[in-house]
Parts: sequence; structure tokens; C-alpha cells
Amino acid sequence: MHLQRVQVPDFRVLKDVDITFEHDFNPRVFPLGSQNGGGKSTLLQLIFTLLHCSTNPNRLFALKNLLSDFCLQEDNDKRIVAKIDIWDGEKIVQLEFFVCNSIYLDKTLKLDVLTNSQHQRNNSTLSLLADIKRVLTHINKLDICKKDLKNIDILNTSEANLVTGIQKLFIDLQEFEIELPKSLLSIPLEQNLVISEFDKMAKKIEIKLDALNIEWNVLELQRKEVIKYLNSKSIEYIHSYKDNINEDKVLLCNVCNLETNLINQFLNKLSEKVFLAAPSTQIFLFFSRKVRKSLFAERNTYQTKITDISGRLSGLFIYEFLAVDILVKAFNHAKDIDFKEAIKTGEYGNNYKNLLKDLELLLNNKKVNLRHDFTGLTFTENESIDKVELEPEDLSHGELKRLSIYIWLKHRNIENAIVLMDEVDIALHPDWQYRIGMDLVEWVSSNQYILATHSYELCESLTPSHVKILEPRLTERQSK
Repeated sequence: MHLQRVQVPDFRVLKDVDITFEHDFNPRVFPLGSQNGGGKSTLLQLIFTLLHCSTNPNRLFALKNLLSDFCLQEDNDKRIVAKIDIWDGEKIVQLEFFVCNSIYLDKTLKLDVLTNSQHQRNNSTLSLLADIKRVLTHINKLDICKKDLKNIDILNTSEANLVTGIQKLFIDLQEFEIELPKSLLSIPLEQNLVISEFDKMAKKIEIKLDALNIEWNVLELQRKEVIKYLNSKSIEYIHSYKDNINEDKVLLCNVCNLETNLINQFLNKLSEKVFLAAPSTQIFLFFSRKVRKSLFAERNTYQTKITDISGRLSGLFIYEFLAVDILVKAFNHAKDIDFKEAIKTGEYGNNYKNLLKDLELLLNNKKVNLRHDFTGLTFTENESIDKVELEPEDLSHGELKRLSIYIWLKHRNIENAIVLMDEVDIALHPDWQYRIGMDLVEWVSSNQYILATHSYELCESLTPSHVKILEPRLTERQSK
């Protein structure tokens, strides 16, 4: 996969952006420069979120957060977020991500396509999608109430605690019009009465669940018809949501130069081939507004959320921290491969030795020492006479950063991918800044690397055509 071109008409600070990343350039490393506030981080995050999150339900929260302030302009029912061209190795696939309202969607769908459904509706398509979300939410809530009711131990719970549990349960059931019998609020409670009332409640919950499931089946049939019709027009439904002014919106993707039956498969594959690496102090626009604000008020909260969200967005990497356990796993993996080769060929492979060699070249003047029990590692300086062992925390920020990027790429087996890296030059000596582009190619040559940077050294290590600039343009270095 290769990002060929990205166009952003108007998203936050990005205005009339049109950048081409030529797929036939060698190396496939593209520094992305601008002055502070020029939109480098915004552009990388926009590309990452649209491509990485659009087909995975567990990642849709990031799209919602990113687009919460993206409102339709006056008298317009549609607004383009970005146009992204992807080179798939044979052809260019064009993706147009856009937000629209119900008016546009209903015009596109031509509501007569729904006349053959078992249950004809009069509401808008967005209302249909909202109804599905509402029904699923209610089904989930009732399932929880059903479990809570079953888990109340009538025989072995004190009367006071039993009344408290019953009250809490009925608060959750109020929106389903299931009222609390007054007989269950008076102490002492009659055991037989409680059991009888619980049986009645269980039946009422089952009736409500049956009705909701019937409604869901009807709505789901209509949803499938909507999706099918959109797909016939080469449009992929991504996500419906409410923006920050509480208006219903939907994110769609118009796909060109790809057979309609291959669109979802292509987007799924693409989502696993897009990665974003960034510093922990970055303001991630795909976090919620509340979480973003916590960076300036509750640093620990922000760090905790980074860890949580990184677990949900598998393509996100924070590269200030070296995970020693991952490095040890890399050695274990290399050792296992060598052992398998020994069984197969009678000779041990060189994966373990090559990993040691790569790391020592990476760290320039330090040797890696793996503990015999594979519980950790230390480092020694090659030129040190006393050979004092250094712990990972004794390494410099720049050394840790290079090491963590290398291990991330190798351990995750990131190959043939689009790798977006923000502020990759921070903490690196100018010599390392000059080398980092070539380092990335040496580590994994099949990837495309787009590097948001302020480093002239990094930009000068490649041809001027490789360097992409966002307005306002990089100021030229003043001659002294």
C-alpha cells in the first residue's frame, strides 16, 4: 500500500491541501514540513483516523471525536473531509470521505428502494440508523437488568440490602415502563411475595426484550437495504453520529476505480496497513475533547488514556518509551526461529546474532547483554575500560527513541505499510536526524514513510522532490 495523494479542502487549520507522494520515488521516504501551526500533525492524524478506523466498530469512537467540530456549511447537505488516493501495487484507488446530513442521504438513496421491505418506514435514513442504535442500547440495558435480577440472592441477603438492590434495579427499568411494586419497599419483606414479584418482573423483561428484538430485526433488514444500495453506488457507509451542535451526521466514503464487491475487503486490508507514531505530548484530535483538555490539567489522566486508547487503536505507537518486554520477546522469537532452522537443516540460523548486530549498530557504541534467563537486558559501552553495565533507563532519550522505533517496526512485522511519523527528529542528534530516513529504509524497506518534521538535516538527506511542504512554507535558513 502506498499513499499517492491527499487533498483536504478545509479541515481545522488545513486549507486547500493537495500533496502528492509519488509511488515510484526511491526511497519511499517523504519529509513533511511546515512552520509551527502549519497542520503537519493534523494532516497525519486525519489520514490515520480515516484509513485506520473506518471499518472497525471498536475504532469508530476516534472518528466521532475527530469530526465532532466538523459541521456542514450553510445551505450545504454534504462536505468533503478528505480525498485520498492509494496505490495498491497495480492501480490507484480513489477514496473520497465526506460528511452529509439526512437530506443528502435520502436524496442519494431515493427512498423508493425501500418499498419492498417488510416494514415500510416514513422517517429519514439517519432516523433509521439512530433507531437501530437506540434499540440495541435498550436490548443491552434489559439484558443487564435481567442478569442483575437473576443475581439477587433473596434467601441470603439482608432485608435492607435487598430493598436497596431492588430500588436500583427499578431505576434502570423505569424507561421501559416497568414500575416498582410498593410491597417490595416495606420491611419486613415476605419471602414468597418477593419471589412472586421477581417472577413477574422477569416475565415483563422478557416481553420487552421480545418486542425490541422484533423491532431490531425489521430495522436491521432496512439497514441492510440501505447499505446494499449505497454499495451499488460505490459508496461505503462508515458511521453515523451527532456533532457538537447535536445534529445527526453520517460519514460516507465514495470509492472509485474498484469493483463494488471488493470495496469493503480493500478498506479492511488498508486499515491494517496504516500506522501512526507520535510523541506522548502530542494533542491527539481523535481523543475526546475532555481527554485532550486533561493534558493541560491532569497529566496522569492523559497518560492513562493514551495507554487505553493505544490498546484500541493497534496502529498507534508512542515512541518515547522502550518496552523491554517486547525487546526480550524479539530475542526469544529470533532464538526460536534459529532453533527451528536447526531442526530442519541441522544448522542454527543467524537471526539471534543478526538482531544483536543490528541493535549494536543502532546504538553506535554500546553492546546489548541479554540476561541468561531472558528476564531483561543491560548495555555496556564498547570503549569503557571497566565495562559498567547500564540499565535501559541509563540510555539517552535519542537512543531510546531509535531503539523503540526499530523494535516497534520489527516486532509488529510492519511491512508494505503506510507509516506516518510525527516529530520523528525530536531528541536525535543532527547526525541521527540526517540518517533517520535511511535508517527506516534499512530496517524495513517495503514501507512508505511520511515524516512530519522541523529538521533541515532530515529534509537535506533526500532530494527536494521528496520534501513536501504545508503552507505557511518552511522559512529558509538565514546565512550568517
